[in-house]
Amino acid sequence: MVQYVSSSSLLLAAVLFMVLQPYWATAVTYNVVNLGAKGDGRTDSTKAFLNAWAAACGSASPATIYVPPGRYLLLNAVFRGCKNHAITFRIDATLVAPSDYRVIGNAANWLAFQDVTGVSIIGGVLDGQGTGLWACKRSGKSCPSGATTLGLTKSNNILIRGLTSLNSQMFHIVINGCHVVKLQGVRVSASGHSPNTDGIHVQLSSGVTILDTQIKTGDDCVSVGPGATNLWIENVACGPGHGISIGSLGKDLKEEGVQNVTVKTVTFTGSQNGVRIKSWARASNGFVKRVVFQHILMVNVQNPIVIDQNYCPGHKNCPGQVSGVKVSDVTYQDIHGTSASEVAMKFDCSSKNPCSGIKLEDVKLTYRNKAPESSCVNAGGMASGFVEPASCL
Repeated sequence: MVQYVSSSSLLLAAVLFMVLQPYWATAVTYNVVNLGAKGDGRTDSTKAFLNAWAAACGSASPATIYVPPGRYLLLNAVFRGCKNHAITFRIDATLVAPSDYRVIGNAANWLAFQDVTGVSIIGGVLDGQGTGLWACKRSGKSCPSGATTLGLTKSNNILIRGLTSLNSQMFHIVINGCHVVKLQGVRVSASGHSPNTDGIHVQLSSGVTILDTQIKTGDDCVSVGPGATNLWIENVACGPGHGISIGSLGKDLKEEGVQNVTVKTVTFTGSQNGVRIKSWARASNGFVKRVVFQHILMVNVQNPIVIDQNYCPGHKNCPGQVSGVKVSDVTYQDIHGTSASEVAMKFDCSSKNPCSGIKLEDVKLTYRNKAPESSCVNAGGMASGFVEPASCL
């Protein structure tokens, strides 16, 4: 059988070729191995990666920095913004931090992107090798604070897809002062006893989306700091860890608020907390408003639903004070599962700025096959549908 192609189809193909051909012809790839990197896990490849970044920045066309299979040792590296707003890191390898935590332990970040636009990080494993530092901290010795594995600062239109972060010294991923960042298919893994190893921390940023992500760590799976707005978190598995936390907020007197946050389709397994809002018990002009927690499954979670506005670690710098952070318009909808403690829902709000507009809808939590308890202090709102534990609002 003879098949004929219409003239219109041929014309369309010709037009597409003419439009796309310049892109195909000019898009460039920089292989870090060709620039001196060695995937043996021992040779310092930092310079090769920075040279690849400089070359990509110097390109007038979209550029890809390719990291072929292997283990590449990197010291702390900062990738700074440039005129090229279409750079992709495609990583088919493991990037590994120095095994001696003292080498980068006093740096803010192991790997940092600052003032960049249009950067994509696709695939790869970041191994922070933080176990040595965790052991140092547990021993009570004097230790470095530790480096965040991946820090994004003052950057726009960022995509992180299919990335795995292992054993960070401190936080795994920090998004600070950024606009429009999408993380999808990210995996975070560290011991449930690792200190201060938050999975993803977002602050002073807008338009951040976290999708299809699995986080196992020793601190918050996702932590939300001051100035986070229009944050969307969906299809996340958390545990072990300290849950998804808005806060702690209100540490400073003048602080940007948190608003328009959606957390939906999340499973918490064996975590210390589920969905939490916490603020320091001290004066502040901060606020939390327009938050939705929806379609949540709790599996043996210590504190499934909690607002804690009397956070005062070590009872220092805040005893006798009350939180100035105003919490309002927070919705808990379709939340089910099991609590590991008798009080499954606790709203401990500020006496100065009581929580308002708390909404409970279709909540069913159990504790050892019976109804758990709820606790409310300075909290107001309403309940609808089936709610267990019984609402105390």
